[in-house]
Amino acid sequence: MGLTIALDAMGGDHGPVVIVPAALNALKKNSDLKLILVGDQAQLMAALQQQGGDVGERLTIQHASQQVAMDESPALALRGKKDSSMRVAINLVKNGSASACVSAGNTGALMATARFVLKTLPGIDRPAIISTLPAIKGHTHMLDLGANVDSTAEHLFQFALMGSVLTSAVGNIECPTVGLLNIGSEEMKGNERVKEAAQLLTDSDNINYVGFVEGDDIFKGTVDIVVCDGFVGNVALKTCEGVAKMLSSSLKEEFLRTPLTKLAAFCAKPVLNAFRAKYDPRNYNGASFVGLTGIVVKSHGGADELSFETAIREAITEVEKDVPHLIGNQLESLLTRRQVS
Repeated sequence: MGLTIALDAMGGDHGPVVIVPAALNALKKNSDLKLILVGDQAQLMAALQQQGGDVGERLTIQHASQQVAMDESPALALRGKKDSSMRVAINLVKNGSASACVSAGNTGALMATARFVLKTLPGIDRPAIISTLPAIKGHTHMLDLGANVDSTAEHLFQFALMGSVLTSAVGNIECPTVGLLNIGSEEMKGNERVKEAAQLLTDSDNINYVGFVEGDDIFKGTVDIVVCDGFVGNVALKTCEGVAKMLSSSLKEEFLRTPLTKLAAFCAKPVLNAFRAKYDPRNYNGASFVGLTGIVVKSHGGADELSFETAIREAITEVEKDVPHLIGNQLESLLTRRQVS
């Protein structure tokens, strides 16, 4: 099989229009990569011809007759869309035809389907969504970003363990630091669930836990990994996205206000371009579903070609590092320690 990745080519806001050219670009940059486009064969062939591409040894099409809508109920998608591009792509990971799946489709449906088909690793109660965010000092990995909205202390502990393994593998960080998101850094702050999770993390030898962190630490780069409940994480992520859009829109409006500000914008262009390149969200696309027996990467639904290509690159890294196996080994070691104690 080698380095083979299945792409849900019908998922997201744009489907084949974005995913097919992103796939062709990814193939050009990685000679060892093989991709399987999953979706309506006629639409995919048309998109390939439009881009001057064609099927071959490194690019194949797996027909799927159904598509999961972005607003579709996860339960309905799971029960009624067994031949959806999303389900078929995940099945290819399950049966070993692909090493990973990348989809820009409905997050809830993708998580429900991936969990049903691939199952969780032994010792993991719930999978979590983790993504890389830009920070003043390097990058910050954050989880959970929306898969679980009622996490227990044990779940938060498991998130920290999985996040540590993934960050160590893909970020080449030997002993990544972990912070637990709270309303303050003092030990007496937070609800009982967070305090209990902090104690579990403090008592663990597997995790480099450094204490509570606050919301502003996410982008300071205070720690390598920020752990939180999925409800909190998703709200924080969407808030940050909203602030970024507001600042971008306001900045553009101000620069275009008068001839003088337009001149200032021209002079500032090199700085603005450097800033945009460093913090371009397209370079951080690709959230991983950790805790499953296989690799599933979620792209932003509105991803463009560059953004989706970034998600493919994330999947490649996780395949090369064999992240599920690494997490499984850590869990086995932890479970053995717990049984002994």
